[in-house]
Amino acid sequence: MGRLAARLYDRQLSLERPALRAALALARPEPRDHLLDVATGTGALLRELATRSERPARAVGIDASDAMLARVGGLPRGWTLRRADASALPFADQSFDLVTAVYLLHTLDPVTRATVSAELRRVVREGGRVVTVTVATPRPRLRRLMSRVPRRHGLCPLDPSRELEGLVVREARYVRRGYPSLCLRAERPAR
Repeated sequence: MGRLAARLYDRQLSLERPALRAALALARPEPRDHLLDVATGTGALLRELATRSERPARAVGIDASDAMLARVGGLPRGWTLRRADASALPFADQSFDLVTAVYLLHTLDPVTRATVSAELRRVVREGGRVVTVTVATPRPRLRRLMSRVPRRHGLCPLDPSRELEGLVVREARYVRRGYPSLCLRAERPAR
């Protein structure tokens, strides 16, 4: 993503904020957690989390765009940013207690989405959580309206439950304010 797109991206954050907050409520981050925010963009989730007293001591935000990462700003000590491809995460298996992917999966073609989903599952520890936010349309009338909107630019509603196969979906919450969204928390079962 270019510099102009990165600069303009934050203008629509007011539409994402209700779902970001719902996702963090589902995630239940704790100080002992090691967090990975995949496709962090301009760091909206990290910035929201940084304002809270109950936040992970360690966090990594990754994005494929240097321009987006450059707009994140200051983060708490122990939190880092890294340029990386979500389809080939540069981390060992089971490295994180909490993995987030906010407004990412519904923007990907099915093959890439399957690859990225496998990476999310790979890097989360046993007993760890994966939290996703996707564009969703729970009401039939809204679903019909959204079907008329071009599906490019990530406007394809998605329930990522199937993509998270191997994890146990523990909670799902529809957010109707801002972008109609589905926030989902899944856990990697302990063996």
